[in-house]
Amino acid sequence: MTSLANSKPAIVPSPLQSFVSDPAPLTSTTHLPNEQSLARQILHNLQYQHYWTDLQVHTHSPVTNEPLPRPLVSGLSAQRLYVHPDEQVELLKKADSRKKAGESNTLDVKAQPEREWILPTRLNEKWTLRRLAAVFDAISMVPPAFEASAPEQETPANPWRTTKRVVLGTVDSDSTVVYYIVHDGIVKPRQN
Repeated sequence: MTSLANSKPAIVPSPLQSFVSDPAPLTSTTHLPNEQSLARQILHNLQYQHYWTDLQVHTHSPVTNEPLPRPLVSGLSAQRLYVHPDEQVELLKKADSRKKAGESNTLDVKAQPEREWILPTRLNEKWTLRRLAAVFDAISMVPPAFEASAPEQETPANPWRTTKRVVLGTVDSDSTVVYYIVHDGIVKPRQN
């Protein structure tokens, strides 16, 4: 018989560790396990720290149906991440006309959120223009809607969104996550 006093307590993984290392939701065998867990870590951060919705991990290109260079995440942010400068001017003009018409007493400018691509990376990775170009070549302008979500509303696509973009989600060794918007090509700078 063994005594309970000499046995070591079982190490139970945290819910986040279980979520990140769970292989069931990702059925892709084309990506390394560390790339899959990184995508799930970014998805978890977006959902629980930044209140994104309609999140999913993509392992294959919506354009070519070939495997992506690495798993990407897509989702709907709580608020618009990027407003094109020309769109910003139009929104301000509309808000000003509403204010002058007495419909509002403030210049309330709010653009509707858009689905975004998120590229999960680690801080110690080396990204080249060639690697970024491979990601941009494999994605569509806007990520496809989540299959299980409600049908898309009949809203026209944003005419101001003329270039592909990804949100670079960079994770440091201490689990800090920083997000940057990366556009495919040259983009008109914003006016402050």
